[in-house]
Amino acid sequence: MQHSWPSLPVDEWQPTRDTVHMWTQIVGKTRLALTPPLNQLWNSALYVSARGLTTSLMPYAGAEIEFDFTRHELVITTVSGAVRRMALAPRSVADFYAEFRAHLDSLGIDAPISMLPNEVPDAVPFDRDHAHDQYDALAMHRFWLSLVDAHRVMSEFRAGFRGKASPVHFFWGAFDLAVTRFSGRPAPRHPGGIVNCPDWVMAEAYSEEVSSCGYWPGGAAEGIFYSYAYPEPAGFRAADTQPAEAYFDQQLGEHVLPYAAVRAASDPDAYLRGFLDSTFLAAHNLARWPVDPAGEPRSD
Repeated sequence: MQHSWPSLPVDEWQPTRDTVHMWTQIVGKTRLALTPPLNQLWNSALYVSARGLTTSLMPYAGAEIEFDFTRHELVITTVSGAVRRMALAPRSVADFYAEFRAHLDSLGIDAPISMLPNEVPDAVPFDRDHAHDQYDALAMHRFWLSLVDAHRVMSEFRAGFRGKASPVHFFWGAFDLAVTRFSGRPAPRHPGGIVNCPDWVMAEAYSEEVSSCGYWPGGAAEGIFYSYAYPEPAGFRAADTQPAEAYFDQQLGEHVLPYAAVRAASDPDAYLRGFLDSTFLAAHNLARWPVDPAGEPRSD
């Protein structure tokens, strides 16, 4: 497989990013309504697919919803063979929501959702959002390719830990791809305080001690890879991590590595893997996790 790692300057596609962010929230909330609850709210996430982002099969509806960023359409497919398609093109969030709900109604799918977007300031209900209306097909295709690349490396990283670990999944709240490893120990209750997100959501997401990493198309000229620990162990912010371009972002409270640095590396996969491995080991060793990185009990 040819590794693409495309250039993706945020300022060239931010209006598209912010519009599609709202579209993924609508579809993600639908998945949340149509699947049984999972620990850490994993049933809310989307997954990278061979065409874009998908809900996977939702058991309460017998349906799957996929953003196809190759043909630029949203496809709703049911196990009975019914298919509904929506164009991904310049259109407002309100327009997207109205057609999406009409398709669900025509399929007999009842999925009540909260109309207010999560984790964004100045949130506007989906059916009244006429401000977000941009869609650059080339930019979305390139972002999907970047997700494919990030998914590949993060999947290999996830496989190196035999303890509890999340899938590599896409959270529509923050619009980021993430994977999380767990120490097996409970964590102090998360204080919450995330904008337009109920505190109980964060309490559930961080009910156990974690080291988490991901890819977010923001925070730098072409987005960032990030890594953090909860609860944050003493010394984590000053930890020696790799590669040299990685640094601790005080505002985010996370170690970060610019996507542009990964893209420009001679071996982007290995370069990113160095960041993921070194930041996890810093969290693991400073917090003295009871399992080693391969999932075996500690001997000391």
